[in-house]
Amino acid sequence: MQRPQRRRWLLLLFLGLFGAMNTVAFFHAWRFTHFSNEPGLHSPNPEQLSPGQKLWLLLTGIRNPKPHNGAKPAFPVETVTITSPNGPLEAWYARPDSGRARGTVALFHGYTSSKSHLTHEAGFFRRLGYNVLLVDQAGNGNSAGFRTTVGYREADDVAAAFHWLNDSTATKTQKQPTENQPLILYGVSMGAVAILRAEAELGIHPAANILECPYGNMRQTAYNRFESMHVPGFPMADLLVFWGGVQNGFWAFGLNAERYATQIHAPTLLLWGTADPRVSRAETDAIFAHLAGPKARHDFPGVGHQPYWQRYAADWEQQIGQFLARRR
Repeated sequence: MQRPQRRRWLLLLFLGLFGAMNTVAFFHAWRFTHFSNEPGLHSPNPEQLSPGQKLWLLLTGIRNPKPHNGAKPAFPVETVTITSPNGPLEAWYARPDSGRARGTVALFHGYTSSKSHLTHEAGFFRRLGYNVLLVDQAGNGNSAGFRTTVGYREADDVAAAFHWLNDSTATKTQKQPTENQPLILYGVSMGAVAILRAEAELGIHPAANILECPYGNMRQTAYNRFESMHVPGFPMADLLVFWGGVQNGFWAFGLNAERYATQIHAPTLLLWGTADPRVSRAETDAIFAHLAGPKARHDFPGVGHQPYWQRYAADWEQQIGQFLARRR
């Protein structure tokens, strides 16, 4: 075969492979950021899969039905609707059992989750004397839509809930006005990143933040998912991030909690599990180092990307209780 013809075939082979990789990445990005309206369970976490199951996941994409809520909390709640740029959000609002509230804690869940997954945390805040607002972020639970952007557009939901709580003229609920009361934001993973962006770029100013396992940036979290499957991330992780952003109308490489942290002046408690396969120590170190305001951090040994209270209930309550006590 002559050299020019060989080069032409090599070029065609390269273009074919590049096109195939982009097609696969486009498909995976869509499945990752768009929930289906079908019953069933979400695909297991990559680290829980066998080699054959991982290969099948790479070929077919994740199964991603819209997350639904479980049972309501044991304590009484009022179901409210909050207007967000992403559509109507459903939330549960509750007051403590006795006395005037110390303030309000708004809670925001993680990826493929819902407000019902935070009822334990909300119950603890109520026992400390706080009103609580548990929010279904857009696309999740009983809120509008079937799309998630893993923290970017969810920041609009955080800002909408913040403004709703600060609107003392609201008449659709029996909530107490939050004037002269601290408004604290609590977020897990995606919810924590949404809080950081809402403060850094959307101009909200809470009294304090409690953040569990926020990822450092979208590119790194994509690489972490490939690493959890023991598959090289380059170039598919970058293509996945690129197409996910294109499909959802934002620059996904700019979704960066480490950068947002430089604009966070509210007192912040950062919590992380040392065995987390989704969020690395380096990411957590960078976020903590960049936080511009008063800050505290606590690591939970041997815990992965899961609620810390499940293994360290007393320690989790102590860290949060002490942090909030310093805010009074």
